[in-house]
Order: sequence, then C-alpha cells, then structure tokens
Amino acid sequence: MTERRTLYPPIEPYSSGMLDVGDGHQLYWERCGTPGAKPAVFLHGGPGGGSSPAHRGQFNPARYDVLLFDQRGCGRSTPFASLTANTTWHLVEDIERLRAMAGVERWQVFGGSWGSTLALAYAEQYPDRTTELILRGVFLFDQSEIDWLFRSGASEIYPEQWDAFVAPIPPDERGDLVEAYRKRLTGDDRAEQMIAAKAFAQWEGTTTTLLPDPAAMAHFTADDKAIAGARIENHYMVNKGWLEDGQLLRDVGRLKGIPGIIVQGRHDSCTPPSAAWQLKKAWPEVELQIVPDGGHLYSEPGILDGLIRATDRFAA
Repeated sequence: MTERRTLYPPIEPYSSGMLDVGDGHQLYWERCGTPGAKPAVFLHGGPGGGSSPAHRGQFNPARYDVLLFDQRGCGRSTPFASLTANTTWHLVEDIERLRAMAGVERWQVFGGSWGSTLALAYAEQYPDRTTELILRGVFLFDQSEIDWLFRSGASEIYPEQWDAFVAPIPPDERGDLVEAYRKRLTGDDRAEQMIAAKAFAQWEGTTTTLLPDPAAMAHFTADDKAIAGARIENHYMVNKGWLEDGQLLRDVGRLKGIPGIIVQGRHDSCTPPSAAWQLKKAWPEVELQIVPDGGHLYSEPGILDGLIRATDRFAA
C-alpha cells in the first residue's frame, strides 16, 4: 500500500501585510514558499474560518508561491466579525485585488468547504485568471445543502448533538433555525450572542469531524473563533451565499479547459458527496476522487493525501 502523504514541514511567510479593500475592511495576507515559483491562492472555509499556519503545508514550498489570506471579518482581518459589505461577490473581488497586488497574471485556486464555493465563484467570474482548481468538500450553496445542515439530514446522523444545537431556540422558532440564530447572533445581548455562537460552532464542529477530535472542537468553539465563524457563516446562510439556486452548476461551462481535482470524503456529513458528484457530471473535465474513509476536514489522512498529491501534480 502506498504511504499516505502528510503536510510539508512548517514554514514562515516570506512576506505579509494588510490590504485595504474598501468598505472599511482590511485583509490580512501572507505569502509563503519560493518567490516567483508557481502562484497559488488558498481560500479557507467557513465562511468566517480564517487561515492557519498548517494550511501552508499543503504546498511544496520549493515549487509554489502561495498567497493565503483571512476573508472579511475573520482571522486577523478587520473589523472583526463584521457583516457589513461582506458577501460572496465582495470576496471574489478581494481575490482579484490580491492577485493584482501579488503581480501575477494567473494562479491556481485552492479551496475547501466554503472555500470550494468561493473558488468556483471566482473561477467562473475570472476563468482567464485561473490555471487550475483544487477543491475539497464541495458546497454549491443550493437550498438543499442548507436544509441538510439546518433542517433535516445531518440531524439524523447526530441526533443528540442536534438536540443541543436547537436547545437555545424556543420551540416556536425552530421551523427556521437559520433565521432564529440570525436574531441572536446579531442582537445586542452579548451573553445571548455568545450562547448562540457556541451552540452554532459546536454543531459545525460535529458535522465536520468524522471521529471525535477534542482539539478541533476546541478550535471551533474558542470565544473569538465561535463569534466570527457563527456570525459570518449564518449571515451567508441567511442570504443563500448571494447565489441563485443552481448558479454554480449553471455557469460551470465557463471552466472549460481549466484542469481540476476534487478531493471528497465518502462520509462527509457537512458537505455530502452528492454536490461533488453533481459538479463532476456538469464539468466532465474535473477529476473526482472520493476518499473511502474520509470525512470533511482537510487534516484527515486520506483527504490530506489527496490534496497534497493534487498540488504536487499541478506543480509538475
């Protein structure tokens, strides 16, 4: 059996800073690897998740020049947890600003979970700027996917955690949990906001971890992480990602000629394989790898192996 690939050794950015993208937002960005090597941009999940040092290790630093950044309102970007001028299409234009700042004509676009949604939206808007796509845990932002997470679907797999998720919401508001959480996450009661944020983050952590992972759960539910992640993710769910239902599949023809690899966990309870399969049928050129023992997180052995083999293949 071929040994599974793991992260490249830890590295530090060779350059970093803040980019003013307007609307009062400043984005934290960093560049890692070898200046002038193959350009790539890393799009983190969430929405509202932020980038981390471990994300750098998915690329061979000798062969890549990778730009990582924290999307509006999260991580080290400011203002913290802001929902103002924070939409999919603001983020698409932010990626273009970062590309221009980096001084590259075209680059590889790498995104997992929500990052896969954003990668598709960017590549369909700017196909001439995209050399390849690497996607993990595909989420197309269709209503059926939102319902899977917040109405019925994942709730059938994790019934006890679902009961904990709905507990902060009065029974008469549970018909629309996304809206019920919006009221609490954007309200003025700080204590209520924190209770809602922790419950929202706990539910997300549950659906994304295939096996119990205390470290991952602690990361999801840390105070600042929970507030930014819950507020921003809920904001995107309420607004259906500012995408028409089926839009990313409808416009997939714009990706013709762009190589792509999808690494998808068979047992992903956050973004089930059906969306990746729909994307594969609409975009025959893409290579779909379904990892038999994989869930959602990039750090799971089979998922990570597929992602690093993908970046290595495109580096060649």
